[in-house]
Amino acid sequence: MSASFSVNRHFVALISVFLLAFGVVAASAQEKRGQVTNLPLPRYVSMKAAEGNVRRGPSLTHRIDWVFKRRGMPLQITAEYGNWRKVQDHDGAGGWVHYALLSGVRTVLIESDLLPVYTLPDSNSQVNAHFETGVVARLEQCTPDWCRISAGGYRGWTLKNNLWGVDPSEIRE
Repeated sequence: MSASFSVNRHFVALISVFLLAFGVVAASAQEKRGQVTNLPLPRYVSMKAAEGNVRRGPSLTHRIDWVFKRRGMPLQITAEYGNWRKVQDHDGAGGWVHYALLSGVRTVLIESDLLPVYTLPDSNSQVNAHFETGVVARLEQCTPDWCRISAGGYRGWTLKNNLWGVDPSEIRE
């Protein structure tokens, strides 16, 4: 009985190690991280430069597919390779951009025409401004439903679901 108990205890220990290892793998699969920066993927950044070549692959030898021409435009990084970041814009268009053309400053794109921007995160508060579709605004704070943004000298709160460049579950203080 003692030998049987010893084998069972080793079996239980082996199963425990397997389950623990599987749990770690499952947890890391939920939050993918960049191989270069170890930052979460995907994540949002903005264009630092007024122009940026978008290439088919992560090197200067790859063909330029198009050029981003809007400083501050929000982009989503989906992959990393050396000094290159694979990005996409709000339309899903993208490619590889050199990291020096990107900034960690967070911006969002207004996706709703004449979007009201309120004094407080409450639709019953005073409206500070209305932003047009396509305006790029600086992202400041976010609660589960609202974000504080600024553009053109105006600042205030708007519903998060009218913005591209912020995750639905993202909280910023």
